[in-house]
Amino acid sequence: MLDTILEVLNVLGYISTVIVILSAIVATVLCFRGFVPVLIRLGNGLWKRKIAIIAKGDALIGLENMLHDSKLFNRTNILKIPSESDLGIAEQASLFLVYWPDWKDNDDMEKILAHKEDSTALIVYAPQEHGFIPQPVMHALEKKRNVVVNNFRGRLLNDIVVSMITTGYEKK
Repeated sequence: MLDTILEVLNVLGYISTVIVILSAIVATVLCFRGFVPVLIRLGNGLWKRKIAIIAKGDALIGLENMLHDSKLFNRTNILKIPSESDLGIAEQASLFLVYWPDWKDNDDMEKILAHKEDSTALIVYAPQEHGFIPQPVMHALEKKRNVVVNNFRGRLLNDIVVSMITTGYEKK
């Protein structure tokens, strides 16, 4: 009787081992077919897409260093736009990062919005210590798609990553 029970347990052990091995193989295949391509596309998207920093002086350098120090973005894909005459360069970027205190004039924001395509993300970094964005400018920003207004440097990187994810991965 004891030998019969041991033989049944032995067969059940083989069956459960086969089930575990097959489950591990299926899980690995599904992982490589599902998660891995998404992670690769996300990584390539973050590493290859261009970001235009529209700022002046120390703010431009500080924002560029913040992006590079995160190790998410390639420094060669960060475009520096220090003046109005350089806004044409920004058109090749998939994300505009505007430092509000350097571009407070309503006409400046209209020029930036004119260069922004519908699929391009726009993040306006406006620290409150430099004043609030006037209502007419906020109204103009609100009419555009893929626009984020950010008041905190700590949230800035998060908003950049989310904006990169939510905008298309089309090649520019």
